Amino acid sequence: MTKILRYECSGPLATITMDDGKVNCLSLPMLAELNSALDQAQKDDAVVVLTGRKGMFSGGFDLETFQRGGEPVYQMLKNGAELIARVLSFPRPVVTACSGHAVAMGAFLTMSGDVRIGAAGAFKILCNEVAIGLTMPRFAIELSRSRLTPSHFNRAMINAETYSPEAAVEAGFLDRVVSASDLQTAAAEAAEALTKLNPRAHAETKLLVRARALESLRTAIATELGSIDVFVNTIGSAMKAGR
Repeated sequence: MTKILRYECSGPLATITMDDGKVNCLSLPMLAELNSALDQAQKDDAVVVLTGRKGMFSGGFDLETFQRGGEPVYQMLKNGAELIARVLSFPRPVVTACSGHAVAMGAFLTMSGDVRIGAAGAFKILCNEVAIGLTMPRFAIELSRSRLTPSHFNRAMINAETYSPEAAVEAGFLDRVVSASDLQTAAAEAAEALTKLNPRAHAETKLLVRARALESLRTAIATELGSIDVFVNTIGSAMKAGR
């Protein structure tokens, strides 16, 4: 356990809980901790439940890093994009238990799971990049294209539409919503059911089913985040123009 993330493994199930006491921002340290936890889950050969603290899944990338600018912004975006690709292709099933608000990168992480369960409540799920002056990164667009319904894909990406947990099911961010008090139980039950799958067949089929989406995602990462110089000439210039 660290100050911002907790890893617990019991039998075939591993639970990763983000909790920085605030908005669970996906900073460089949080991204590193998530990757370390996924490394451990692979060693434990466990089905993963990824969640946040009560009322907050994640508020997205660290805004203070954006404000500082420079190479840390590039590294944060690159690490975040690669985390999305990793979750989408993770060899064991991943259940994302959206425990509250999920904004921008938090929403992308939510929708990356194999089973996506949200907590009911007055929570917001949205991709707000264009509302705060950021051009949507291509990796986020390609992920969303593969997970959201066509009409909501445009509304979520271009209009920064805000969704309640129930509306997020219709849009494709989530598969279902349960009461907040039942979220952890529902996530554990879903993960337990996924332990019955044949691990090899699951892993190989996941890669086949998502081959096109993963190829598009990795091409997007290479196009905009292949190096710091590429980043400066693509996302970096768009960010400066939006300020």
